[in-house]
Amino acid sequence: MERNGQPENGKLNKNNENFRKKHMLRRGLIILFWLCIWQFAAVITHNDILLVGPVQVCAALLQNMKEADFLRIIFCSAGRIGFGFLAAFSGGLLLGAAGYRHAWLEEFLAPLMTVLKSIPVASFVVLLLIWSGSASLSFFISFLIVFPNVYVNTAAGLKSADRQLLEMAEVFQVSGWNRFLFLYRPALMPYLRSCLKISLGMSWKSGVAAEVIGMPAWSLGERLYMSKIYLDTAGLFAWTLVVILLSAFFEKTVMYCFQKFENWKPYPASRRRSRDERQRSRNERRKEDLPGAGIPPEIVIRNVSKAYGRQRVLSDFSLTLRPGGRYCLMAPSGEGKTTLLGLLNRTVLPDAGTIEGVPERVGMVFQEDRLCGAYDAAANILLTYRRPVKQKIGAHGKCGRMESKEEALGIIQAEAAKILPAECLTQPVNELSGGMKRRCAILRAMLSGAEFIVMDEPFAGLDDGNRERTAAYIRENLNGRTLLVTTHRAEDVALLDGEIAELKAPE
Repeated sequence: MERNGQPENGKLNKNNENFRKKHMLRRGLIILFWLCIWQFAAVITHNDILLVGPVQVCAALLQNMKEADFLRIIFCSAGRIGFGFLAAFSGGLLLGAAGYRHAWLEEFLAPLMTVLKSIPVASFVVLLLIWSGSASLSFFISFLIVFPNVYVNTAAGLKSADRQLLEMAEVFQVSGWNRFLFLYRPALMPYLRSCLKISLGMSWKSGVAAEVIGMPAWSLGERLYMSKIYLDTAGLFAWTLVVILLSAFFEKTVMYCFQKFENWKPYPASRRRSRDERQRSRNERRKEDLPGAGIPPEIVIRNVSKAYGRQRVLSDFSLTLRPGGRYCLMAPSGEGKTTLLGLLNRTVLPDAGTIEGVPERVGMVFQEDRLCGAYDAAANILLTYRRPVKQKIGAHGKCGRMESKEEALGIIQAEAAKILPAECLTQPVNELSGGMKRRCAILRAMLSGAEFIVMDEPFAGLDDGNRERTAAYIRENLNGRTLLVTTHRAEDVALLDGEIAELKAPE
């Protein structure tokens, strides 16, 4: 009798193991076939200068390995080429990121990158021999071959990052490290993967070729050239085999580390408060006993207009939101509801009019869910989570602090259990249903520590039961915060115990 799917899983694992064994056996037979063809061709040629077989190559390799300088040669060449590659990769990443951030720098570097990609390797080799000699030739050649590829792919990968997710991060004030890790990294990885597969092999080919021309001491290129001078074909093949093995080992090692970083699924780092935030916290604690302290101001939208080209979206619109109020903005589609929310979260600027009293932090549920699909629900909520608590510290009284990551995850899991199935928290968001994603986005806004909550059609995609449960969660956890929701349904006004705010169409 099957229990928890174990028989099926065991059978699947056994099938996978059998497939791997057959695949390895097939590859081994293919390699053996071509080795036999190679040996047969060498026997037929019967000329050790023109062609030698794999048996003679292995014998020459063993003889070379017995030499006292064998390891020194390998380490010197591998060090120069490897460090050239790593320097180019690091420099390309940093400069590509800087070019992405500063358009003027990208424009300034564009001619240089075109030159580096266009000049033949032989020209670089000759120039570097004149300028710096042969000792560091392979380092510079590897660097010049890899650097422009990494720079271009880094800039392209960063530009491909989801604009909507970046806007979400701006609204929620996500830290720079978390933006890189959860928004830019998934976009960057495919570009870097393809770049690495090309650059790794090219760095070794060009580096060894440069050593053959420059012949620095203790290098693979020098040994290849000497084998050619003495017509030592077996030695030439043996040193070529060493180059192939070193290149393959280097490529496997780098790609293994890259794959580990790509598959790494951490939880967001805890957000540290800035100096300004700490100062504001101290000021708030000094004023907490004053009359009226802690009462947020009204949010006043006064005579706001907004147009996109010739299309007027908002025209002389005014609205006042009282502290702690629950407002449901109702209007037909296309009449500016989403634009108004953009004005309130500061991602859109008005053409005319003023908006006053909007708190620094705004918790937003966008029209789209805007979740990081490769990460689970807990990570998405923790990405924007910020909930200061107070702790007694000796005689100094109360001091604001942030929960540890473990404490924050415990709170998130407890809150999510109120409107989401428990298993959802550990599943990648891409695997969740539309309604589950929507509730995850609502939790993210509610647990962001924001003083003003704005939701654009928050109940879209929810059935009646989940709609009522989620609305109840929102009501019970506002804790005096102001809420503005856009909706097409009059039922949502009753569910949220809110009042209707009309958005008149532009005249």
